[in-house]
Amino acid sequence: MEIRSPVAARVAHIAVETGAMTRAGGVLLVLEVMKMEHPVVAPTSGVVTNLAVSVGDAVERDELLVEVDPRDDAAPAPGESDDAGLDTLAEVTRRHDLTRDEARPGAVKARHDRGRRTVRENLADLCTDFVEYGALAIAAQTSRRDIDDLMANTPADGMVGGVGRIATDTEGDDRAIVVSYDYTVLAGTQGARNHHKKDRLFTLARDTGLPVVLFAEGGGGRPGDVDWNGVSLLDVRAFRLFSEIPGPTVGINTGYCFAGNAALLGRCDVIVATPGSNLGMGGPAMIEGGGLGRFSPREVGPVSVQAGNGVVDVVVEDDMAAVEVARRLVGLTRGPARHYEAPDQTDLRRIVPSNRRRLYDMRAVITGLLDTGTFVELRREFAPAAVTALGRVEGHPIGIMANDPAHLAGAIDNDAAITFARHLALCDRWGIPVLSLCDTPGFMVGPDAEAKGLVRSAGELFRASARLTVPTGTIVTRRGFGLGAQAMAAGGFHEPRFTVAWPNSEFGPMGLEGAVKLGFRKELEAIDDFDERQAELERRVEEMARAGSGLNIAMAFEIDDVIDPADSRQWIETLLF
Repeated sequence: MEIRSPVAARVAHIAVETGAMTRAGGVLLVLEVMKMEHPVVAPTSGVVTNLAVSVGDAVERDELLVEVDPRDDAAPAPGESDDAGLDTLAEVTRRHDLTRDEARPGAVKARHDRGRRTVRENLADLCTDFVEYGALAIAAQTSRRDIDDLMANTPADGMVGGVGRIATDTEGDDRAIVVSYDYTVLAGTQGARNHHKKDRLFTLARDTGLPVVLFAEGGGGRPGDVDWNGVSLLDVRAFRLFSEIPGPTVGINTGYCFAGNAALLGRCDVIVATPGSNLGMGGPAMIEGGGLGRFSPREVGPVSVQAGNGVVDVVVEDDMAAVEVARRLVGLTRGPARHYEAPDQTDLRRIVPSNRRRLYDMRAVITGLLDTGTFVELRREFAPAAVTALGRVEGHPIGIMANDPAHLAGAIDNDAAITFARHLALCDRWGIPVLSLCDTPGFMVGPDAEAKGLVRSAGELFRASARLTVPTGTIVTRRGFGLGAQAMAAGGFHEPRFTVAWPNSEFGPMGLEGAVKLGFRKELEAIDDFDERQAELERRVEEMARAGSGLNIAMAFEIDDVIDPADSRQWIETLLF
């Protein structure tokens, strides 16, 4: 059997000799064309009877190379194989294995001893599958550390990032970009190579619009990377790129998070943290270096401070709970849920008492309106007079803003106005309609209120409403007074797609007690007896309450209807989705 050259080439290597046994598929010789090798294999088992060429010969296409006498009983003979490729694959596998938790039992144990999960454990919980970018990157320190040391101790250069699928039981795209600093690697610092990884992933997020989940635990910039020619690293693009991402961003921190890590976390739409979280634009070393004193990491931006000042949106118990909240938040941006359960809507009839001064639980109203188990409250510790939340109704994502009558009777103070404006912007950015639950005597007044800058904050709340591109609806659960009520209704009762009220609702251009005291001051001052004067005040307040009842306001068509609370979800589902 003649075996001829498939191409014009040079003979680079001969793997057999005349008289040698060969097997089907065994390499006979190797040709070289343009630095590329072309193995010539035996089409059948047999004995080599003639080698027509030598190493270095130039051959033409179809020129005779080898003759083989086919023989079924030809024993396999040593010859060249492509096992070297398998050796390379084994090295690839070994390198990837070094990035796994199993390769670093000491670091994993230390993490677990502190009640924490590893980066890869969090990713396995969050994502059903994960495609990782830059898994083989190591710290840029080869001029000062051994390469094997770096591969073993700086896997992925301390930052794991890629694209995963997040199971959300929704109808939309389930992919998300996940970036997680690894505190077990150089304290989760931002190194030269993981900066490049961030740039790569944030560019992908900017161009695809996919949601981003950021685990931001870490100590900021890393001074020990020496394998690069830069000086300040102030030309890195990550912070600008992250700010250009159009899709939803959810940040998680469950430990120390300072400097650059905190700057990225602060850009996230929603920040989730645990009681063990500490956030700061500079860590202890930077604070001491600036001559500002010596502090332990635990003294810098504890979650009790950062939740109280509005930096942290959701406080959860641990890593597992943080991942679950992130999954639910990402799911809200992915469209309607495939499955949902609704609470008994008749329970809503019994929440708001008929006594106009009796307190009730606004969160019970929200829980009763939303699909079961979907209520995620944001910024609870920052603005007690405001309740802002995300959830679902009939499977559809929805944002909630509500007054809390248990604090300042639901009056909108400076922090509440800031919170509402920010929540409206969040819902608009995520494309989620907004339901407003109004029970307010209006904006908070007085010297203390004005000292906080309420005039500007109130203006920003009206501006945020006017900028909305998502639909809104308003339900007045009890009181709708003054400018505060207009602010809760996107600027006015006829601005939302619907404004309806529950049976015990009452309305007016200002709080009833204040209106009576202002409008009937002379009459009240003319009554000398305190008890009589108080009784007259109460009588006139009740009179104004009847005049401003929801039914009267609906008859004047200043609102769209007074409804059975049990019908609220019908209005929401019909007009907002």
